[in-house]
Amino acid sequence: MTEDLNKLKEIAEILEELPNKFPEADYPVEFKTSELTSLCPFTGHPDFYRLKIKYKPDKSIVELKSVKLYIEKFRNLRTTHETLLNVIFEDFKSLLFPRYLFVELKVNVRGGIKTTLSREENRT
Repeated sequence: MTEDLNKLKEIAEILEELPNKFPEADYPVEFKTSELTSLCPFTGHPDFYRLKIKYKPDKSIVELKSVKLYIEKFRNLRTTHETLLNVIFEDFKSLLFPRYLFVELKVNVRGGIKTTLSREENRT
């Protein structure tokens, strides 16, 4: 198995943060896409995902176009579902330091198995 861990670290640099003009407000931001893909590190076949990212901003928000470009960069990388989930979570956490962060990764059915992974953290 070969995971492109160094490339995963480079992808995080694509995300851009913007100042939150309402840092005192407690509001959720949610992104959903079914355009996330990566390659299976064992077979090289594509894996297709539905990704949901929900966060409550503090001082920063993420710029939406950078999220789109960020998601596209995983397309040719060989990585496991678990690594992908945790990399995305850690990238958003370190960029935004949000009050709340939830990332869910739903894997398209492969071999008759439905897989859903999620990670959540609440900073209050």
